[in-house]
Amino acid sequence: MKKSQSELYERFLNLHLQPNGFVMPNAWDGLSSLLLKDAGFQALGTSSAALAFALGRLDGRHAISREEHLAHAVLLNAVSDLPINGDFEDGYGETPDDVTGTVEAAIAAGLAGIGIEDTSGNPDKPIRDFDDAVARVAAAAKVAKGRIVLTGRTDNYIQGNPDLQDTIKRLTAFAEVGADVLYAPYPNNMSDVAAIVKAVAPKPVNVIVGTMEGPVSVAELQKTGVKRISMGVALYTRVMADLKVAARQLADGDTATSSEGLSFREAVNLLKPLN
Repeated sequence: MKKSQSELYERFLNLHLQPNGFVMPNAWDGLSSLLLKDAGFQALGTSSAALAFALGRLDGRHAISREEHLAHAVLLNAVSDLPINGDFEDGYGETPDDVTGTVEAAIAAGLAGIGIEDTSGNPDKPIRDFDDAVARVAAAAKVAKGRIVLTGRTDNYIQGNPDLQDTIKRLTAFAEVGADVLYAPYPNNMSDVAAIVKAVAPKPVNVIVGTMEGPVSVAELQKTGVKRISMGVALYTRVMADLKVAARQLADGDTATSSEGLSFREAVNLLKPLN
């Protein structure tokens, strides 16, 4: 029997309470969500970048409409029956009321989690003013409390402002107004990660892979106290890299090597119970 939204929310929330946290990979279609579930992952995230690329669009603020993103998240949940966390950019709206409408829509669509970030869409001032950013997360938290896991996110590092103190100021404010999880994509180094974890404790922190200059293992991140590790677009681009190689092999006339990989029968066997 399919799990209800409230069951998925509770399950997702409890994953953040595990001593060592968990890894939340990001899926981009039905089969990818099933393959990730089959590997044993307990929750999935959407990736606005992967979805945009799959639709032939550049990733960016509102490259994907709210309705498209909701439909995509519904698909991932319907196929996997796992908690789905929605990468919902700035909440799809200019005002706090717009953001609350998006949170309500995410709950109605069956999502277990949603992220709200402080980007503005203004290239001259890409990060919202502090008070505006906090007000938007606070409005989202009022609707989300006890219903959907809310991640408060600042994009300082992504937007070229690697200011650890301002990042911590924003994340602690998001925590104080009700965000359940805190997230600052692509911090400079593990020292920054550790400082963020300490500043918002006991609330959990999400870190995305590829955040530091060199590779960092799941164990290293967990040792720092990170509770959720996400992949963003990384798995999608890994698969596209494999496709790029296969395309070159096919262009060279190598039909055998270029067609190696997951068999049609394997895909059918994964999907058969759903159809």
